[in-house]
Amino acid sequence: MFSHLVRLLAALSLCVSTPIGAQTAAQKAPASKPVGTVNGKPIPKSRLDFIVKQRTAQGQPDNEQARKAILDNLITQEVVAQEADRKGFSKSADVRVQLDLMRQQVLVQALVQDHLKTHPVKDEEMLAEYTKLKASRGDKEYKARHILVDKDSEATEIIAQLKKGTKFEDLAKQSKDPGSKEKGGDLDWNSPTTFVKPFAEALAKLEKGKYTETPVQTQFGWHVIQLDDVRSMQFPAFDSVKPQLLSRIQEQEVQKFVAELRSKAKVE
Repeated sequence: MFSHLVRLLAALSLCVSTPIGAQTAAQKAPASKPVGTVNGKPIPKSRLDFIVKQRTAQGQPDNEQARKAILDNLITQEVVAQEADRKGFSKSADVRVQLDLMRQQVLVQALVQDHLKTHPVKDEEMLAEYTKLKASRGDKEYKARHILVDKDSEATEIIAQLKKGTKFEDLAKQSKDPGSKEKGGDLDWNSPTTFVKPFAEALAKLEKGKYTETPVQTQFGWHVIQLDDVRSMQFPAFDSVKPQLLSRIQEQEVQKFVAELRSKAKVE
């Protein structure tokens, strides 16, 4: 329920968990003894150290075997890069554009990381967001079935068949909803906010075990809805969703930050 997060960071290649500050520092670090050379060109130790730092931040080990494998990859990369350079790819217009874009992405990531560092999310903010989300979900969940058809007349005929005693599960085979038709129209447990408004309103008015006696229209077609059961909302504890709340609020903060920058920029 917290998975529907804004994707602004991904769109900008802004990976909040990546230590971009370390990347910038590594790029500006003074030259040190190289860890190897390829055709006389040194591979700086700072490059190896930076990759090790990234990996350890992700929980991977820092040992001799890991560093040897990383160095081997760096050597291979340098060999291939030198060949690409020898063939003139560094002068290619497309390659230069890509390099420029990558430079921008690194700078954007560094700026965003700095902004999030100077604007830390407080527990009170996460609690407020949690309370808002909890309120928006309501206090009940509904276990429902539905049959979706193209025409009002088709839905009306299905209702007539239900009144004659035909099982909802059997009639659901006519549904054009592939996700539920083979399960007797079963939609499992959901909050009303999961559904589009006309569907949610009709569902909330039903008594347990009853079905809609008039077709319900949405942008998807015409529905016949049956309410199987109702229960109190099972909402996760605050502490269990703090990481998701943190990401959500950070993304909102980045959205706000980017919007402010754009509002001040002269765009023609």
